[in-house]
Amino acid sequence: MKSDKITTLFLDIGGVLLTNGWGREERHRAIEKFNLDKNETSDRHELVWSTYESGKLDLQDYLTYVVFYRERTFSREEFIVFMMEQSQPREGAIDFFKQLKKERGFKVVALSNEARELNEYRIKKYKLDELFDFYVSSCYVHLRKPDPDIYKLACDNTQTLPGNALYIDDRLMYIEMARSLGIESLHYENLSDAKNYFKKV
Repeated sequence: MKSDKITTLFLDIGGVLLTNGWGREERHRAIEKFNLDKNETSDRHELVWSTYESGKLDLQDYLTYVVFYRERTFSREEFIVFMMEQSQPREGAIDFFKQLKKERGFKVVALSNEARELNEYRIKKYKLDELFDFYVSSCYVHLRKPDPDIYKLACDNTQTLPGNALYIDDRLMYIEMARSLGIESLHYENLSDAKNYFKKV
């Protein structure tokens, strides 16, 4: 990859900059903390999550279907606070990409599967507007990775040719989809490897 041809970074959030907002590990912690039925909760989550993450349900709807379809000993507010607290920064990642943007002059775009309320909490909590110029988040565009249309939309909306973009994600399948569309991609495994990658380009 020649560094002078890359103008835009398409950057995942969960798994790169932050922990996954509501991934398997986070949900299992909730199941234990709130004494939920593991199988039932997991099944109900799987049935409705893609709809919620695509921006077609709000958080209250999601909670109604997955948790509060029966009476509980805890409140929605308690559960929501716990959900939000699961979002934690991955050490050094946000600062690294901010500095990279400053040094290289990249346009930086979020290309991420994110549920609306979690996404907006994460943006505000960790000041992601200081990094991102634009958001192609599943909750806003009603498409989810690895649907090829979300990658095409990111290119179209930012007026970036696939050959002028670099996509960074921790999930290999999403990387494979981006590469099949001609988008240079970095499979993100840790910050140290990412730093070494950019030293070479």
